[in-house]
Amino acid sequence: MEKALLTRLDSICARKIELEQNLSDPEIIKNHQKFIEQSKELSELTPITECFRVIKKKQNDIIGAKELLLDSDPNIKKLGEEELIVIKNELIELETNLKKMLISNDPDDQANIFLEIRAGTGGDEAALFVNDLLRMYLKFSERQKWKAEIISKSEGEIGGFKEIVCKISGKDVYSKLKFESGAHRVQRVPETESQGRVHTSACTVAVLPEVSEVNSIEINQSDLRIDTYRASGAGGQHVNKTDSAIRITHLPTGTVIECQDERSQHKNRARAMSLLNAKLLSNEKEKQRREQADTRKSLVGSGDRSERIRTYNFPQGRMTDHRVNLTLYKIEQILDGELEMVINPLQEEHQLNLMSNITEKN
Repeated sequence: MEKALLTRLDSICARKIELEQNLSDPEIIKNHQKFIEQSKELSELTPITECFRVIKKKQNDIIGAKELLLDSDPNIKKLGEEELIVIKNELIELETNLKKMLISNDPDDQANIFLEIRAGTGGDEAALFVNDLLRMYLKFSERQKWKAEIISKSEGEIGGFKEIVCKISGKDVYSKLKFESGAHRVQRVPETESQGRVHTSACTVAVLPEVSEVNSIEINQSDLRIDTYRASGAGGQHVNKTDSAIRITHLPTGTVIECQDERSQHKNRARAMSLLNAKLLSNEKEKQRREQADTRKSLVGSGDRSERIRTYNFPQGRMTDHRVNLTLYKIEQILDGELEMVINPLQEEHQLNLMSNITEKN
């Protein structure tokens, strides 16, 4: 085990002992908030220290097994060899689990998201592919028992969407979809192509965690321009009769948010403000990430929208994720919402990257 990791674990063990002493202190017990905070910290550290204790025991067991190898009796020597193999395998598993415990969870992993899909290069074909990607995410959401709501949309000339924004709510939404941000490229023969030539077009996907009240950015109302207009498209008797749709412009950044799905202007405004908050916070985090980019870069990509993350090749029936060199000849299943086969390798690669860097701490 690396020296830096051992130093960190010794520090955690010392902190656990300190917390146990603190929680028996009458002064701490009287302070309800402090008692809860330190109890929570102790419950988080205890599995780590217990795993570390078992690892040290296994390391001692290895010493005992090696002593058996020195015995003159062939049976005992063989027993030592077998025991050594078992203990070493157990030790590898324990150390892997320990490193996983030391990885800090992304605070946004449990958040609901705003999913934005926009047509890029490729004109009408890109707009059609936006619809394919939307269907893929909605199907995946159904499989996860999540709730999806359309926030705003702009339809394409011959179908599909120039852009569409929806909110997806449920368990672990951001943790499973956060690696979808980026440029998605499609290669296929458009229906309007008479020569049978393959065209390449692209869409951009952005996954923004919904902002909690604790993390929300303070927005000065004087920085906002709020316009109302009549919603377009299907929607019943209220369409084109009431100015229920909302467009909010954040003047300092030029960020524009539109919401027209609800018939209530009040509900559209609330949704638009929630999405604006998410965008501004995401922009702020991205600014911080760029400033810290010199320290290290994630193996699964930065999530920058200009980054080509995935290619869907219809003639070959394959999907390739360029960040983890993953190629699957299951494009129909993937577009039908079976995204687990893509998401799981991305999560595993990300976790391996975090594990390889935990020794940088302390």
